[in-house]
Amino acid sequence: MKQAVHFGAGNIGRGFIGALFSQSGYHVTFVDIADQIISKLNEEKQYQVNLATDAHESMTIDNVSGLNNLTQENEVMEAIKNATYLTTAIGPNILPRIAPLMAKGIAERIKSNSEKLYVIACENQISATELLKGYILESLDEDTKAKLEGQVYFFNSAVDRIVPIQNNQGSLDVLVEPYYEWVVETTETIPPVEGMKIVPDLAPFIERKLFTVNTGHAVIAYLGYLEGKETIDQTLQDEEIVKQVQATLGETGAYLIKEYGLNAEEHQQYINKIINRFKNAYLNDGVTRVGRSPLRKLGPNDRLVRPAVQAQKAGLSYTNLAKAMASALMFDFNGDEEAVKLQSLIKEKGIRAALSEVSGLDENSDITNEIVRHYDQLKK
Repeated sequence: MKQAVHFGAGNIGRGFIGALFSQSGYHVTFVDIADQIISKLNEEKQYQVNLATDAHESMTIDNVSGLNNLTQENEVMEAIKNATYLTTAIGPNILPRIAPLMAKGIAERIKSNSEKLYVIACENQISATELLKGYILESLDEDTKAKLEGQVYFFNSAVDRIVPIQNNQGSLDVLVEPYYEWVVETTETIPPVEGMKIVPDLAPFIERKLFTVNTGHAVIAYLGYLEGKETIDQTLQDEEIVKQVQATLGETGAYLIKEYGLNAEEHQQYINKIINRFKNAYLNDGVTRVGRSPLRKLGPNDRLVRPAVQAQKAGLSYTNLAKAMASALMFDFNGDEEAVKLQSLIKEKGIRAALSEVSGLDENSDITNEIVRHYDQLKK
């Protein structure tokens, strides 16, 4: 049977990428440090993916097993030696930590297996696979690096599926929205995987997704949090917030249309579809889950700062994006480590210096001035 090794046995790994591999006839080896999940995968060898719809459809995902990368390093390396695909859905910040083990597996594989290996990081970050490749290469000697050509391929990808926090109570079953998109950038002919879309240029897809889905989701979460809302769908019952989200995505959309020549009417339809996805009450998706990790989300290449910088360069409006960033700076949820760090940073250094440290924006830039203006207004 064809083999896929997937780092990340959490809800996204099981409910999205791993599920697609299983449905495509692959045995999926999930790699994670969560002992309870790994044990259950090996005991039960299957789980259900349930769709958040009126009909409550579900599908059985089988041919799965698990390995703990902390205690079963040799077994992980052996799995990589025999895999066709090596993928991740583990969070961009974790990629540097798992890369050395991946490198060991790839180095051993090259000695004994001449078949092609395809490495894809399925993360919410631009060029995540390029980043992972860099981390892997740092752990390889020059001789092994030279042998990668034509044997190990690294493809960037864009992924999109809402997988909320689950009330699984120890179950492997996962609730997901019915919609998903997995786009992979390559001109190679690669083994087919159900649901994988191949494109020669990923940039329009990943930026459209990141600056519509991820930007929109974050804006809803941060505005909803400030208004005391519990879930994303509840937040979207507030018409003022809906207008603000539409205005923000109008700004990211103006940049995308100008940069990539997108059809304006089609892109507006895409925005409307995304907002309607967020209204799915079956997902019961908490604003604190979606808003978590504000330090990462306010990073220079992420969903809020980058489109604002690009809009400014293009001579386009970014005032609604500035308001979104101001609301992110006010996300003081004490159950999130990054939110706590952000508030400490603001308290210690002041809003301008803190924002500059997190986002890379100049303390006195026009964008920073606009963010601070909105921040002061929201504080009142």
